[in-house]
Amino acid sequence: MKKGDYCEAVVETIEFPNKGVLHIDGERVIVKNALPGQTIRFVINKKRKGKCEGRLLEVLAPSSLEQTEGTCPHFGICGGCLYQSLPYEEQLKIKEQQVKSLIDGVCSSYVFEGIKGSPVFKGYRNKMEFSFGDEFKDGPLALGMHRRGSFYDIVNTPECQIVNQDFCKILTYTLEYFTEKKAGYYKKLQHVGYLRHLLVRRAVKTGEILAALVTSGQTETLETGEEELLEGWRAGLLSLPLEGSFAGILHIRNDSLADVVQSDETRILYGKDYFYEELLGLKFRISPFSFFQTNSLGAEVLYETARGYVGETADKVVFDLYSGTGTIAQIIAPVASKVVGVEIVEEAVEAARENAAMNGLSNCEFIAGDVLKVIDELQDKPDLIILDPPRDGIHPKALEKIIDFGVDRMVYISCKPTSLARDLVVLQERGYQVEKVCCVDMFPATANVETVCLLSNRKSKPDSYVDLSINMEDYHRIKNEEK
Repeated sequence: MKKGDYCEAVVETIEFPNKGVLHIDGERVIVKNALPGQTIRFVINKKRKGKCEGRLLEVLAPSSLEQTEGTCPHFGICGGCLYQSLPYEEQLKIKEQQVKSLIDGVCSSYVFEGIKGSPVFKGYRNKMEFSFGDEFKDGPLALGMHRRGSFYDIVNTPECQIVNQDFCKILTYTLEYFTEKKAGYYKKLQHVGYLRHLLVRRAVKTGEILAALVTSGQTETLETGEEELLEGWRAGLLSLPLEGSFAGILHIRNDSLADVVQSDETRILYGKDYFYEELLGLKFRISPFSFFQTNSLGAEVLYETARGYVGETADKVVFDLYSGTGTIAQIIAPVASKVVGVEIVEEAVEAARENAAMNGLSNCEFIAGDVLKVIDELQDKPDLIILDPPRDGIHPKALEKIIDFGVDRMVYISCKPTSLARDLVVLQERGYQVEKVCCVDMFPATANVETVCLLSNRKSKPDSYVDLSINMEDYHRIKNEEK
């Protein structure tokens, strides 16, 4: 088997996050985005240092696990969901096995508590970033998600199943409106065009919606003046029959060359530039770029699990590192002496402070900065540390500094189990022991999963002890024998 060969085989298993595994003539091959049990056709596109990778060309026969009823019509074309065709129970089994396999590879003894499913597995997302583009070169305007495996092609997704139908109505209207107005999309290679992204956020508990149109500042190609164009879009959105209601409609100008949603200027076209969501009895103010878990109901399961792992916190100082908008910190604060949150995104820190004040929590302190640098300046000494880093895990130097605090317990919340497994190697080498691990599925239909891990400090426990307890009957017998 060599590079360029075309092959057919049955996928045996799938490794995190999307690596289908099969064997050809005794050689192990990885083919991304292939599900266990599928018969696939692929081409060998990489082979070096004993590793062989293939590119999926076609699914010749589905897996016996797959279902056809209720499957999203965009599945297989849109790059958003990998497990859409699998029953939810099968999705959970796959994710549970993947995480356990990774942790087993670095931990010899711990309690694995399985996986907790999302309370809902359809319509669960509270945030989407849709992209403008075309489905094929020089095709009509499209608005949706990237085509699987493509950096340029955009797939219209008006029937996406992992969002509330309000998202789909807003997307469909926006596409129809700007198609009618003949507004062009921003071309990433030429850096020319107007329409870039549509950002939609919707609270599950309150039903409040924030919609933001992200464009470049290149208005010279528009057939309609920008103010008139945006006013028409705003008016049309407000007339839509939605389950929820608009808290705000925004226009964000972004002239960055990078294909990311960010703001050079934000204007409010209607309402305000934030909305409210509720989690575990607390209220959170969310702005366009605030970090907030994308599955509100699933987040409650995640944070309840983390709170259970944290355990007793009375009279204790807790560090919440990589704290985002301070959700975990505020959930812990009512039963702790003090919680100190550190987060690099200043907007998130400001939101955390506002949320804590709104929830009447005076024992939370939030600091803006890189954990690697800020950790040297913290005045408090922690009794417990909660870690919730980004997908790439913790910077090695920051991890060493965190370990140096020598706390008895740490709770590590990870959105990428491969990063967690890597960091656990260092933590164990430095004296920490993995006590228990639990998965929480925050992302049904996709390959992602959250993992919560409790670690204890072996150095804070005696390695051995002598049992000096004695039965009183034996005591009196020994005394009598001495006489």
